[in-house]
Amino acid sequence: MTKSESRGELELYIHIPFCVRKCNYCDFLSAPADGQVQRAYMEALLREIRGSRAEDLVVSVFFGGGTPSVVDAAWIVRLMEELRACYTLAEDAEISMEVNPGTVSAESLRIYREAGVNRLSIGCQSARDEELARIGRIHTFQQFLEAYAWAREAGFVNINVDLISALPGQSMADWEESLYRVLDLKPAPEHISVYSLIVEEGTPFYQMQEKGRLVLPDEDMEREMYWKTTEILQKSGYEHYEISNYARKGFRCRHNCGYWTRQNYLGFGLGAASLYQNVRFQNTDSMERYLELSPDSHVEEQKLERREQMAETMFLGLRMADGVDLGEFERQYGISAEHIYGNHIRESMEEGLLERRGDSLILTKRGVDVSNYVMAKFL
Repeated sequence: MTKSESRGELELYIHIPFCVRKCNYCDFLSAPADGQVQRAYMEALLREIRGSRAEDLVVSVFFGGGTPSVVDAAWIVRLMEELRACYTLAEDAEISMEVNPGTVSAESLRIYREAGVNRLSIGCQSARDEELARIGRIHTFQQFLEAYAWAREAGFVNINVDLISALPGQSMADWEESLYRVLDLKPAPEHISVYSLIVEEGTPFYQMQEKGRLVLPDEDMEREMYWKTTEILQKSGYEHYEISNYARKGFRCRHNCGYWTRQNYLGFGLGAASLYQNVRFQNTDSMERYLELSPDSHVEEQKLERREQMAETMFLGLRMADGVDLGEFERQYGISAEHIYGNHIRESMEEGLLERRGDSLILTKRGVDVSNYVMAKFL
């Protein structure tokens, strides 16, 4: 991409695919690796960033994984230096990094903060040690508490905590205990992400489920946990702004909001996806091939037609509590959403799955429970 092709605002995603070990539920593109593989990968990642400059103003950067905090903190410093050399970062750019307890120290967190990382996403997942062991996490809740305290001491004032509900053997009381123990943190997190466990093919949990050895809360309990989460967090001052995300005022994740509103973003690293000027492209998910590729090589590229852009605007926008702004849709595409999707919208409204709120189309509570079904109508 050349400077003449680039305009506007941009988000950057940096994929670091290493972890200490795979969790029992994880199907992400990640794996343990020795120091030699990590070094080769990080050098390739720096080369890829160096080969893809743009004039766009970078408003957010997200270091994801895997577990980015597995690699030496000096690599994060080098990556930040390379990003600043190749891109113009907004003064108030949100720079997030995923970290896991057991892979950070007071010193490494201080280094991240000094390098410019200003938002952490800490993988807690549960406040109960027996649940953490059951799902294959490498840490205890006490280690999470230590990491959280070190992050505050390092100067982080924007922290997300990840939790997973509907875990094997989990009761409602167990789940509420995890929620309240996270809310009792001083100060409480600015952001909380809550995901219901999904058993993905190829994971240890999938194999256990196939053998009848995985006992999960039933669907009714899973939905009850979801709405109890919303009730508790809203009473505690959190805005439920997206299906799985809750934030105190002013602390929505800017980077993820960009995904849901189809902001231009570039992904760097193994398997990383990008959307730029309505072209989606993706890097190889083969480590061997990634280390050999030239910086601008992609294994997949799709130019989105206008109808595909409209479909993405609808089904991604419906993830947000604010819904799809129908006026903005018409301004952007020169035609109303009702003209294109009128039958789908009417059917969903008659079923009680969608509703109009002002000029926005949003999911109802019932619609959230079957959100995949509702969104699939727009594909």
